[in-house]
Amino acid sequence: MSSSVTGKVAIVTGAASGIGAAAAEIFAERGARVVCSDIEENGGNETVERIRSAGGEAIFHRCDVADPEQVQRLINAAVGTYGHIDAAFNNAGVEGEAATTPNCSIENFDLNIDVNLKGVFLCMKYQINQFLKQGTSGAIVNTASVAGLVAAKGVPAYVAAKHGVVGLTKTAAVEFAKKNIRVNAVCPGGIRTQMLQRAIDEKPWVEKQMLKLQPIGRLGDPKEVGRVVVFLCSDDASFVTGHAMPVDGGCVAI
Repeated sequence: MSSSVTGKVAIVTGAASGIGAAAAEIFAERGARVVCSDIEENGGNETVERIRSAGGEAIFHRCDVADPEQVQRLINAAVGTYGHIDAAFNNAGVEGEAATTPNCSIENFDLNIDVNLKGVFLCMKYQINQFLKQGTSGAIVNTASVAGLVAAKGVPAYVAAKHGVVGLTKTAAVEFAKKNIRVNAVCPGGIRTQMLQRAIDEKPWVEKQMLKLQPIGRLGDPKEVGRVVVFLCSDDASFVTGHAMPVDGGCVAI
């Protein structure tokens, strides 16, 4: 039986493609009204059109999650359209550049921290404030990574940011547990997204290496992560908070 989010209002960042688009569509399939956000307007609007074509309800609002004013406007747009928010999937992120720690550029480190970590912090900050203002419960899911749980050679900035997301998730979960505001993270392994495909196209050996790391023997589908996200935002997960859930084909189990 699928977890229902009927009647809920859900914000999804990074909704133009990949895991964000998949999650937005699953939210809508299961009854939520969805506020899709991304810096890529064409992709974001395409996600909204797919949702509407399938009979769902969604709007698009452009937002750079590294900019606090834009994040606040995103929350305002959601509330202005639907009256309140119930759930959020803070998924927007970048892969940055591959380089060992001493060769990682300062620009690459700053980009990863600004988008992958600060972006999640800003979204949580304004989302939690809105839940408190409403006086309601709420559910937040942040996109971390298996690289937020274990080391990953050659991407120190990405690893630092994703470890930070796990820490922020657990801290906010503890801070607001008594307010019934639940905060969890998903930690995807190798998922066949446009982001990963770019890396594979540039370095074909990346796919073979990732398959070696996942005991299940294949790359994941974005919808497999999206279904976990929607579950964590549903009442079926009402006693789950502060959890960083691997969705990785067994990667971190070995």
